[in-house]
Amino acid sequence: MKRLALLCLLLPMLAVPAHALRCGTRVVTDGDRDFAVRERCGEPFYVDQFTSVSVRGADGPLETQIEDVYDVWYYNFGPRRLMVRLLFLNGRLQREETLGYGVTTIGDSCNLDALPAGTSAGEIIAYCGEPAARRNQRRANVRRDGLGNERYTPVRVEEWTYDFGDKRLLRVLTLQNGRLQDISAEGR
Repeated sequence: MKRLALLCLLLPMLAVPAHALRCGTRVVTDGDRDFAVRERCGEPFYVDQFTSVSVRGADGPLETQIEDVYDVWYYNFGPRRLMVRLLFLNGRLQREETLGYGVTTIGDSCNLDALPAGTSAGEIIAYCGEPAARRNQRRANVRRDGLGNERYTPVRVEEWTYDFGDKRLLRVLTLQNGRLQDISAEGR
């Protein structure tokens, strides 16, 4: 009876979280290193990267700057499963986000008119493929606490241009921090 009670207490600790990503029979959870995730799930179909910088002791005798590197990986598991966006901070998995349904072939399901604001960059690549051209503009928001500490957070503004061939307008997508903000049409 004591063994059964002990087993009942230990089982919840051994259970896999309901939100954990499963790659075949392997499980990926928050805190896993990027190389372990790649080993379990394979190569992502799209990767994005950005950084932020924290400053301690600004304007003092000793200033320390710490750069954090964020990697965003996108996985497509086919049209019957949801795509997954994984956010890594300095090589460790921080967050998993499920997206829309995957595609059979990258770029074969493009309907820009159906993409809502907030669609992730990886979803756009999955549905429409790589854009014909990209233009980037980088800005930063700086937060200061008045005690010599600052945090520089990038604001990434991207312009992606899609060219669908003869007699059609160019479509220009504006993304901010990896999310769709606007779609416009331009003449050739």
